[in-house]
Amino acid sequence: MPSTHAVAGMIARLHDPQYARWAAQIRRTGGCRQPVHLRGHVFHVDPLTGERLHSYTTATEPDGVLRVPCKTRRASRCPTCAETYRADTYQLVRAGLVGGKGVPDTVSAHPCLFVTLTAPSFGTVHTRREKDGTVLPCHARRDAGKCPHGRVMSCTARHSADESCLGEPLCPDCYDYAGSVLFNALAPELWRRFTEALRRRVAKNAGLPLRELREQVVISFAKVAEYQRRGVVHFHAVIRVDGPKGPSTAPPAWATADLLTDAVQHAASAVTVTAPEVPGEPTRAFQWGTQLDVRPITLHGDLTDQAVAAYVAKYATKAAECVGTLDRRINPLDDLEALPIREHARRLIAECLRLGVLDELAEFRLVKWAHMLGFRGHFSTKSRRYSTTLGKLRAARTEHMRGEAVTTGRLPLFDEDTVLVISHWEYAGQGLSIEDALLAAALTGNSVPPLSGEAHG
Repeated sequence: MPSTHAVAGMIARLHDPQYARWAAQIRRTGGCRQPVHLRGHVFHVDPLTGERLHSYTTATEPDGVLRVPCKTRRASRCPTCAETYRADTYQLVRAGLVGGKGVPDTVSAHPCLFVTLTAPSFGTVHTRREKDGTVLPCHARRDAGKCPHGRVMSCTARHSADESCLGEPLCPDCYDYAGSVLFNALAPELWRRFTEALRRRVAKNAGLPLRELREQVVISFAKVAEYQRRGVVHFHAVIRVDGPKGPSTAPPAWATADLLTDAVQHAASAVTVTAPEVPGEPTRAFQWGTQLDVRPITLHGDLTDQAVAAYVAKYATKAAECVGTLDRRINPLDDLEALPIREHARRLIAECLRLGVLDELAEFRLVKWAHMLGFRGHFSTKSRRYSTTLGKLRAARTEHMRGEAVTTGRLPLFDEDTVLVISHWEYAGQGLSIEDALLAAALTGNSVPPLSGEAHG
């Protein structure tokens, strides 16, 4: 229930003479939960005559600012902007499968795989298992013994999909928390080594020296990182083989899906990455988990281009929130016991803070990335030649919006190449007050955000 102060603020906003313009700004952000406030102006001037063709200033806007979308990718922070990011990622991934957005349609005939690389085990955790639609016991063991800490390493419960214990260890004291966060920190390097080993294996299978491989084929990737409930990342990747000039050229006849599958399976089992030795912790050599999934992508069937693109795009907007952690950086001076997080996540964060101060692990910046449980890589990445880019998709959207503004008379029609643009912008804050957030949710039909604070400047 909104406070008396919030209700009064809503009434004041509704009776403001500039309410209609404020509402228009909110609608143009799509109902962004944390819009960026800009203060400034832009003038379009004829360089020959000095005539001002068009001008805009925020001085006449409500509160003297222009509100623009925050453009975050995280659904936990702003579902509206994250949905735009998800849709762009979907188009980017799908274009690399069937063409479009500057990629030729012939790319759909190139060998292409959907690969899932998982993390190794760091201890037995509660899980939900199914077989033929039937939920199985978590870890039913007839003669399960006790761990060194006196806990029986068995669980006969048939967990539901939303149980809070999923991903938590049967014995937290046995769980390798240090190994978990170090694997997350080293996962980007393990992926890099995987791609190198993959290319070497393809070259070997083709009977080519590695330096000659690019003269015949280009191997492109698009991947996304996903957190498992236990707090470690695994990667979903689209891997495609093209001719020497990328998606516009067909690969040679020997570059088949079977050859690529063999290369993926070999590379996944062959690569390792070693964590530096630190006091109190053994040297660890990390590999991918044993649950490797490699499937061809087809135009028809169970694993279509739409299904793969939708799956990858969904995880591009998520982070570690499924583990029960925070979506913001954690101050090392924070009282971890007071944070509203799961105990499993709390111990993972504590391990990041403990290991992060060691000189041998300084390069991993574990303290900075404690809220991400050690992972500091990009969530969605792609090879340069895989397809279009997010920048091009956003530029096309901007051009479309400008054309719409010209058509509706909000901008004059002129050739921007012959016009002098003079602009000045400054940051004036971000977010919405509680009362504005409630009104924005009503205007756009979005869910009401947590009522936790005011806009800041």
